[in-house]
Amino acid sequence: MRKDLKPLSIIYNEKSGFHANKKEAIYEQLMTIWTAHGFEIQVFDISSELNIQCLMKKVLDRHQQYDQQGVIVAAGGDGTLNAVASQMLHQSIPMGILPLGTFNYVARVLNIPLDILEAAQVVATGEPRASHVACINDYIYLNNASLGLYPLFIKKREEYNRKFGRFPLNAYTSGLDVLIRDRKELKLEVEVDGKKYPVKTPLIFFGNNQLQLKEMKLKIAKCAEVGEIAGVVIAKGDKATLFKTLFQTIRGKLEKASDVYSFGAQSVIVYSKKPTLTVAIDGEIVSMNTPLKLHVEKKALNIMVPHAAASV
Repeated sequence: MRKDLKPLSIIYNEKSGFHANKKEAIYEQLMTIWTAHGFEIQVFDISSELNIQCLMKKVLDRHQQYDQQGVIVAAGGDGTLNAVASQMLHQSIPMGILPLGTFNYVARVLNIPLDILEAAQVVATGEPRASHVACINDYIYLNNASLGLYPLFIKKREEYNRKFGRFPLNAYTSGLDVLIRDRKELKLEVEVDGKKYPVKTPLIFFGNNQLQLKEMKLKIAKCAEVGEIAGVVIAKGDKATLFKTLFQTIRGKLEKASDVYSFGAQSVIVYSKKPTLTVAIDGEIVSMNTPLKLHVEKKALNIMVPHAAASV
């Protein structure tokens, strides 16, 4: 180890990382780029430790041995980025991103190139920018968190992905499949900035990525941009309403759909008579104890971005 070099730690998931995608040649080019910029590189498989907390402790301990703080790079899709980011809130060490997912909303909103080698240059030569991170109980979400039908969409989408490969079309196809087969409603009480509302809904969606919300043509994208919780509630769960809502979503007119309500807030609490609720967080399914408490940690995560890029 040379303390005068800058530490760079790559964290990836073997199932979705470079080697699984047979990108060994690109992997070698990444090493060449970063070595030329004075980085000493070590690679960590996210599944090599018992949990992400143990892995990140090892990574952070490594960086403390150097004179410079370096960069911790998350290589993967939303799940990998979320796992790494969850352990880096309020750290001075910036997080770099190599986008290997399907939609790559976090990279795109920060103007990080989707080309892996160009993204590697940003890690080496960019600047850290502070991003807002939304929290739900003990978890974070960089893109979105949702209850009701959306977790079912995720499960069905993964089935489609395993059969047909990872394509954006599968997200819509799996959504249609779930609407045809399963339309469960949740009976909840939602507290928005201290005011409680009884809600019977098939779906509540909370977004933190303004690009994703803008692509859905939602005005609450501005709420996410300024560090508020951005929420969408569908108030009716009959099949006709849900099909119309899905159609309006595809057309980018979700807020114009009947029985769809959106809001921005500083804090949200979701109450349920059930002790746990299934929540989809950045594409991963989690069972959480109720009530669900949401807030935003403002400018809590430093991410390497191209110079003069806008922050989340």
